[in-house]
Amino acid sequence: MKKNKKVKINRQDRFMISILTILILLTPLIVVFSKSTLSRSNIEVEKIKFKVEKQETINESLTMKINELASLSNIQDVVKEFGLSYINDNIIVIK
Repeated sequence: MKKNKKVKINRQDRFMISILTILILLTPLIVVFSKSTLSRSNIEVEKIKFKVEKQETINESLTMKINELASLSNIQDVVKEFGLSYINDNIIVIK
């Protein structure tokens, strides 16, 4: 006949087992939380990229408007509108 021996678990072993159990249970939660945080960050990055692209389009439009307003033909139209004229005798060249 065999005798049944009870294995006695001491305090340190119980502590280690409980710590390992907690770690095993928390690992999936930590993974899900980190994936969620990463996803949220990616969404924010995409929103910022969209805003940057929109602002770049606006900047290009404004640059084209500035170039159009600074063109020689537009300046000549404004000069005629205000009644200004080009008089070569009034120009002094300094050397």
